Amino acid sequence: MARLPRLIIPALPHYVIQRGSNRQPVFQDAADYAQFLSWLKTGAKMFKVAIHAYVLLPDQLHVLATPADATGLGQLMQWLGRYYVPYFNQKYGREGALWQGRYKTSVIDPDNFFLICCRYLECVPVQTGLAGQALDYSWSSYAHHAGVRPDPVITDHALYWALGNTPFDREAAYLRLFEQGLGSSQVKAVEQAVLKGWPLGSEPFKQALEVKMQRQVLPAKRGRPRKIVADAAPN
Repeated sequence: MARLPRLIIPALPHYVIQRGSNRQPVFQDAADYAQFLSWLKTGAKMFKVAIHAYVLLPDQLHVLATPADATGLGQLMQWLGRYYVPYFNQKYGREGALWQGRYKTSVIDPDNFFLICCRYLECVPVQTGLAGQALDYSWSSYAHHAGVRPDPVITDHALYWALGNTPFDREAAYLRLFEQGLGSSQVKAVEQAVLKGWPLGSEPFKQALEVKMQRQVLPAKRGRPRKIVADAAPN
């Protein structure tokens, strides 16, 4: 099946994942993580991309971000590669590609999936056995959302702010959500959408994307292709 063109929509959050080639390490010590985060902060400001949540793992990275325009997210990822890959290769005496192909991204329906995605990615270190608790892992945005320490990389999304009227209220509300965990259907929805580059949201959200973008956003089903029809113009 042909791969759909990457879908980037300004002002909507996107879940981004990029893995090391052949699952090789892309971060090997604390300096690597810190250097990448420094460039992520700088690049996000340069290309007008708001970073809402992230987790850096030894062999991959996950980021939840909202671009201000259609080109900023791609420019940010390319810029990060131009700086981080030579840094990593020189430091560890290696050559060649570091990342496994192009990054994957999924447009997120914020009302239904933004906070789910935040909790999903911040829980990955626990799920993969890298940490006993989310707070034990230093290279994610969890400590920021939990109110333990502010993270200069993060720009809080409006939906996080809506959790409470004060920082304490927001942090307490987020902790309650995090402790509830995610259902298997929620986890499956996130993983399927992100790894395949599909939008993550309700059916009305996906249909609205197709009308707005005038293009297919999900793989076509077998049989005759479905026609995308925009709203009729008023008389």
